[in-house]
Amino acid sequence: MTQLSNRTLFTGDNLPISRGMNSDSVDLIYLGPPFNSNATYSAPVGSAAAGAAFKDSWTLDDVDAEWHGQIADEHPALYKIIDGAGAAHSKGMQAYLIMMGVRMIEMERILRPTGSIYLHCDPTAGAYLKTLMDAVFGRKRFRNEVVWSYRRWPARHPNFQRMHHTVLRYAGEGATWNQQYEPLAASTRKTFGTKRQVADFSSGHRKPSTTAQESPGAPMRDVWSIGVIAPVAKERCGYPTQKPLSLLERIITASSNEGDYVFDPFCGCATTLVAAERLSRKGGGRPLRPRGQARRAADQARVGRTALRCHASDGHPQAHGSREAAPLSESRSSTLRRAGGALQGLRDALPAPSHACRSHRAKVAGRRR
Repeated sequence: MTQLSNRTLFTGDNLPISRGMNSDSVDLIYLGPPFNSNATYSAPVGSAAAGAAFKDSWTLDDVDAEWHGQIADEHPALYKIIDGAGAAHSKGMQAYLIMMGVRMIEMERILRPTGSIYLHCDPTAGAYLKTLMDAVFGRKRFRNEVVWSYRRWPARHPNFQRMHHTVLRYAGEGATWNQQYEPLAASTRKTFGTKRQVADFSSGHRKPSTTAQESPGAPMRDVWSIGVIAPVAKERCGYPTQKPLSLLERIITASSNEGDYVFDPFCGCATTLVAAERLSRKGGGRPLRPRGQARRAADQARVGRTALRCHASDGHPQAHGSREAAPLSESRSSTLRRAGGALQGLRDALPAPSHACRSHRAKVAGRRR
């Protein structure tokens, strides 16, 4: 059992917090880390996440020498992969993979043998992250490369439109698995869609069943068509890399049960918390630190924040530090506020808008009238 209380939010670098967690204490890990995209992201003025920003670019100055040494001493195969990425790609990619590798080591330790981990990435570093996962979790635990396909407003470019992300799923033998289904194709419904004969995929063979029960559908493919969050959607908070709730709900439903512990070490705007809470799981997250602070704080913001275990029936989010984790500073602890729900608690952690922001909002409101 983990030593943490339910509905716990953390501030700070997710590495020392992960190191302070008990081994084999988490049932499901979802992480959508920085992608090494060499871009700067910021929430728009007037949004619920206004003030959140991070720079997703990496150099060797951004990584701790201790991280490099740990990988070299404890995981020679992982070290060779990272060293090769520096030669094949760039020193920036090498620095990024050092940051990710040392955190994957801790995730492998805290994940239960029956647990699953989903890594969300894009083509920028996806191939390198796959080799890191193979080295840390073992290639035999690789289960799926899920393609999240979506549509957005296209731009003219001499390439095919890039409208997908990849989610890597690793799980051990006996891992929790709740089969998900999708609607049958029109041709299948036409052939097997009568009451006397329906399609039966339970055996893995496309043979008709003579039962009168309706088919739940076809077992879900590894290509998911889930739309991005619309600008007017109620769930949109303005966080620059916010993921749809439906995407996280599908992952959590498939690989966890009610009451399981869900962990998100790169939490962003807390989509994982909300999805876990809606599905009666226990999960958590932490918003990104706002801009304008010291460089070390900015570096930690890029690394991400972490939290654990969120459930609707267990009270309000609380700042909490694990026994072996570095103690939270007063400035970090004060950024958390008790709130009736996870999202409200995260929004309270954001700074009040500046005078310029308020003036801009007033002008926008005037034009709308």
